[in-house]
Amino acid sequence: MKKMKKDKKEFVALLEDNKGIIHKISMLYTQNLADKADLFQDICMQLWRSFKSFKNDSQFSTWMYRVALNTAISRVRKKKMLDKHEYIEMYYDSSASETDERTKLLFRAISQLNKIDRALILLWLEEKKYEEIADILGISKSNVSVKLVRIKEKLSEIIKSFEK
Repeated sequence: MKKMKKDKKEFVALLEDNKGIIHKISMLYTQNLADKADLFQDICMQLWRSFKSFKNDSQFSTWMYRVALNTAISRVRKKKMLDKHEYIEMYYDSSASETDERTKLLFRAISQLNKIDRALILLWLEEKKYEEIADILGISKSNVSVKLVRIKEKLSEIIKSFEK
């Protein structure tokens, strides 16, 4: 019983330190606040169920990204929550600055990408190293590089199409 309490305390502390990861993934894979909250909870539950399998052979945040992204992608597939032409609702007040508008435009463009490309660009925006992105997504480092070039070009095209 003491082991369970220790595991729970350790898990809660690690979750608290890294909860921003879950918020970002939840935002990118949902369309509204209710779905975001549901996905956030699903990810936390899956992380807890999987916590015993965390072996410390990578950083906790790397493992957490992997579990969170797999949970989000599985949920999207299962519930078919997103259509490729729908975009993420961003919640800005009416006095949004130009930077907020550009961020909103970027996230709207990111939401047009497929699930894997969305995950990859999110990790890149989080300034993860190519090795860590490759580890999280289960692809090679060189594939990360090639995909990022293509994703950036695609995002540029999508943003230009929004501005027409």
